[in-house]
Amino acid sequence: MEIKNKVIIITGASQGIGRAAAEKLSAEGAKVVLAARSEDAIEKLSKQLPGSLPVRTDMRNPGDIKNLFEKTIAKYGRVDILINNAGQGMYVPVEGIDVEKYKEIMELNVYGPLRAMQAAIPLMRTQGGGMILNISSLVSKNYFPNLAAYASTKYALNALSLTARDELKDDHIIVSVMHPRMTATDFGKNSIRATAFQTARPGDRPHMEIDTAAQVADKILGLIRSEEPEAMMP
Repeated sequence: MEIKNKVIIITGASQGIGRAAAEKLSAEGAKVVLAARSEDAIEKLSKQLPGSLPVRTDMRNPGDIKNLFEKTIAKYGRVDILINNAGQGMYVPVEGIDVEKYKEIMELNVYGPLRAMQAAIPLMRTQGGGMILNISSLVSKNYFPNLAAYASTKYALNALSLTARDELKDDHIIVSVMHPRMTATDFGKNSIRATAFQTARPGDRPHMEIDTAAQVADKILGLIRSEEPEAMMP
């Protein structure tokens, strides 16, 4: 899919991969909608990206997701691409998973993207097509100690995404999945960890390759253009 002049919603756009993707997509001529909980951050970023729209959005809140799409349609009249990027990690062994905190992670990593997909699909169908790109993780292709809770949310997102890809192909709606590996962002710092257990993050392992957010954003642009089902780093 071409990027120039496309209206693209990016969740989790205030920092990390979401911010890097917004900057690169805007540079390619897209009209980017910046969705994140940090209103100050997206307002500041919006001033640097011509024609962009900041919308404070908590992806755990169905009302915020509804508002995000309403404001996008009010300003641009369409949604060409949805990038579900907002998410949070959880580093704890299975024995120590706090179910209530796990529910919170599921709400953000699975239910939020699902609700956004459900908001986007009828709009894209009416338009004659579109693209949904869900940001998963390489951990959903492997088994790492202490990452079962987080990885399981990404396994679920993969299943929703690739099933929807098949369901929506006749509507010319493309659904793709990006699988970043460890990335140099604040994602790990912002993740939930159980203090009762001594757990190491994957990035604490000296042999792990770490990508920059800009490198992942480049791969996202390539996936949009190729329309392939999945992409991984490098």
